[in-house]
Amino acid sequence: MDKVNLAEKFQLFSEYWSPKIVGELNGQQVKLAKFKGEFVWHKHDNEDEMFFIAEGTLNIEFRDKIVTLNKGEFLIIPKGIEHKPIAENEVLVMLFEPATTLNTGNTESDLTKHQLNWI
Repeated sequence: MDKVNLAEKFQLFSEYWSPKIVGELNGQQVKLAKFKGEFVWHKHDNEDEMFFIAEGTLNIEFRDKIVTLNKGEFLIIPKGIEHKPIAENEVLVMLFEPATTLNTGNTESDLTKHQLNWI
């Protein structure tokens, strides 16, 4: 039972779109990621996913709308919903999702991370 300091953990990595695991509970992982630029359109057929914005502004594009998230806000995306995160500037994000969740869901791309590191 060690506490986690988000600011310290975010300083440990610089790459974008490469989530790092910082905790695990009840089959869910707590992940930190830095976003910048556009991600890929994707969906998660079996998992809901939660984006919490620790710093910055993130747009999440859906087929029918765009949701803008600012520091201190979160959004839960239900399984099966196509989405594409877009970060005009660097955004620090905490993700809550099942350990089985692949970052690019049903879309294989250069951004797909099959193995995540703990920090």
